[in-house]
Amino acid sequence: MISRRQVLAGSAAISVLPYTGFAASGSLCDHVDPFIGTGGHGHLYPGATMPFGMVQLSPDTSNQGWDSCSGYHQNDGSIMGFSHTHLSGTGCPDMLDVLLVPATGEVKLTPGPLSDPDAGYRSRYDRTSETAAPGYYCVDLTDSRVKAELTATTRVGLHRYTFPQGEGGHVMLDLAHGAISWWGERELILDNLSLKLIGNDTIVGGRQVFQWAKGRWIFFALKLSRPFARADLYSDDQPASGTALTGKNLKAALHFPDAGNAPLLIKVGISSVDIDGALKNLDAELPDFDFERVRGSAHAAWERELSRVRVDMASEADKKIFYTAHYHTLLAPTIFQDVDGRYRGMDNAVHTLKTGEASYSTYSLWDTYRAVHPFFTITQKERLPGMIGALVRMGEQSPDGVPIWPLQGRETDTMIGYHCASVLAEAAAKGVKGVDYKAGYAVLAKRAFVDDVHGLGLYRRMGYIPADTVDEAVSRTLEYAYSDWCTSKLAAYVGEGKAAKTLKARSQNYRNVFDTTVGFVRGKQLDGKWVTPYNPHSLGHDQSKWRDYTETNGWQATFLNQHDIYNYANLFGGLKAYEAKIDALFSEKSDANEKSLDDITGLVGQYAHGNEPSHHVAYLYAYTGAPWKTQSRVRELMRDMYRAAPDGMEGNEDCGQMSAWYLMSALGFYAVDPVSTNYIFGSPLVKHAEIAIGGGRKLIIDAPANSAGNIYVQGVRWNGKPYTKSWIAHADLMRGGRLTFDMGPQPNPDFGAKITDRPPSFI
Repeated sequence: MISRRQVLAGSAAISVLPYTGFAASGSLCDHVDPFIGTGGHGHLYPGATMPFGMVQLSPDTSNQGWDSCSGYHQNDGSIMGFSHTHLSGTGCPDMLDVLLVPATGEVKLTPGPLSDPDAGYRSRYDRTSETAAPGYYCVDLTDSRVKAELTATTRVGLHRYTFPQGEGGHVMLDLAHGAISWWGERELILDNLSLKLIGNDTIVGGRQVFQWAKGRWIFFALKLSRPFARADLYSDDQPASGTALTGKNLKAALHFPDAGNAPLLIKVGISSVDIDGALKNLDAELPDFDFERVRGSAHAAWERELSRVRVDMASEADKKIFYTAHYHTLLAPTIFQDVDGRYRGMDNAVHTLKTGEASYSTYSLWDTYRAVHPFFTITQKERLPGMIGALVRMGEQSPDGVPIWPLQGRETDTMIGYHCASVLAEAAAKGVKGVDYKAGYAVLAKRAFVDDVHGLGLYRRMGYIPADTVDEAVSRTLEYAYSDWCTSKLAAYVGEGKAAKTLKARSQNYRNVFDTTVGFVRGKQLDGKWVTPYNPHSLGHDQSKWRDYTETNGWQATFLNQHDIYNYANLFGGLKAYEAKIDALFSEKSDANEKSLDDITGLVGQYAHGNEPSHHVAYLYAYTGAPWKTQSRVRELMRDMYRAAPDGMEGNEDCGQMSAWYLMSALGFYAVDPVSTNYIFGSPLVKHAEIAIGGGRKLIIDAPANSAGNIYVQGVRWNGKPYTKSWIAHADLMRGGRLTFDMGPQPNPDFGAKITDRPPSFI
């Protein structure tokens, strides 16, 4: 259908391309603002961590409520303490392990409510003193009168507390602290807590947490820069004797009469395996208490990662948004192995990695398959085998099979579909080496052909999931169809031709929930009749019992198809009618007086940028031959949905997906269907960018005439030659080269309009 792409010039020529470069501007870390997304509904934390770090050492302002899923929100006004694990922009709460509370005065054993900081150990803080940078966080606690500074290695958090000069103080360790769910049981269920003093400068312990990731393990080893004078242990908030405790609610108060004489440093190593693992991590990564060295190392690590993509943009605000988005994209998945190669598997057993393997956790796959993982295939080539191989092992080890939303060695089974299929198939199609794709296909095939969960049995038998039997039936049907498409590509890759053919055909099951009489996807009953009445603004029928869609309504779900655009367009009456339907999505009124969800935010008409199912939609115009409409919408979304402010993110970050959409779009392209290995051109926001793609090669992007007014692509050149397509292949970009966008103030309706210049789909 589409002519073969042009062959690139050799990468050897790239090194002599003229450099129009970057003004000397100091550190890239200076452009990162970790407070972006810590207000509004971004659900981000500002604390210290390393790229993909296992430790995320950050302040906890609250452990309750939807907007406190990361433990922090700008509006809370007081800090409970500093814990060592945090989620990055999720919509569900967990983590907040091993809370340390530096304080003066009497020991308080409970934090007290957010509304009354004086009632417990939480402290108000001086907002003007609060600073954050990659690998570093600092704040003055006004009630406690303690200056707290945080930094981290990959597996160790390092605290530096400066108490009032000449005064004593204490540090409370609250092992019962953690995230409390905002749904269902509003309590934190813990088991197997242990706490043990070793001499007068070390504490070790662990616990098992039954929250979102039910039954996850966390162990810690804490060492002090100078010994405590006295340690008081508590069980169920009552004094306890001895040096070792077990129970449900364990705490320790470490007293330092000389606290104000010199800064107190505390280092904490963590492990999911055992206390010995935490001690090994601590000793291997941080044998001393040199705070400035660790802070400097963290800064250098972030500088290396951020320098993989260097950009020149029109304003410092744009640059801050870009580099902060890059920073946020690199917070997950998180490393999940000890320095000795041991890790806790999804079977709750302890495993040891083979040479060259890596273990990761925190995969928000329903979100991140869309842009985070495609971005990593360009910028994180050396980490890809570890990230993707970890998913394969999870699928082999987990009693639940295919990983859905794995966290800390447990399956949360959150969101729908099984989008590790996209991540695995994309990696195979893009030639990522070092992954056992046959084993990966076996995991996916069991889900595709055998498992009967979440309506899959009905889906296989009927070609759709009846809306009167399973909730979110329409979205589940559509996302299973996409997973079928992805699995078919991986099946073909590993030589399972018959299965590939079956799955490819099954991936067109989207047709079974599309009602041509109304032009929307909608719920269909077990008897084959459409659910009535129908309103595309609604979340679904009988909202007291069922929802037909997952975090979308009929308008948004109608555009979930990512892999079979041309055949899908025929259901609307052809490409022109499909284009008109996309136009209508963006122009339909946003307020339809229908019950909605907090997740459905960032509305432009009925398009919802704050929630991931809409993220590819603006790029669909390229398939209709009107990429100029993509250019207009994408530039609008980059301008309106991202701001250099705490509330500058329209919706949950979701482990980097919101940021990765911005990164890809600002660079000028986006993957509608990651498995296709093709990127659709949009409207680049960068004026110049250089991406290190490995092997000493660079991908250079130029848009010299770019401006707030020049948002339309007049033409594209690839290595100096005219390029007429509205898309480009991953393989071409990864050879290195120069991609030049000629920008202007008016649309060029001829660019990308020809059928032969439009993106391929379903091939």
